[in-house]
Amino acid sequence: NKLGLHARAAAKLVSVASGYGADITLEKAGQRVNGKSIMGVMMLAASRGTVLTLTANGEGEDEVLRALVELIDNKFGEGE
Repeated sequence: NKLGLHARAAAKLVSVASGYGADITLEKAGQRVNGKSIMGVMMLAASRGTVLTLTANGEGEDEVLRALVELIDNKFGEGE
């Protein structure tokens, strides 16, 4: 969204990711963090236009990736 991955958006991402058994990793410029950790996601300081790589491994990996892509495509429910 226009503010990047700010606290509210990061919390939504972590909430969705935490609902699945798969391990979730976000990566920005070589820095990798646990996608189920709000502190880790916030440490990425991902502003608008930042390229993030999202990976999932384990039980429900396809489902969690679909759910996270939907969340991102819907701009975290914030409309912008």
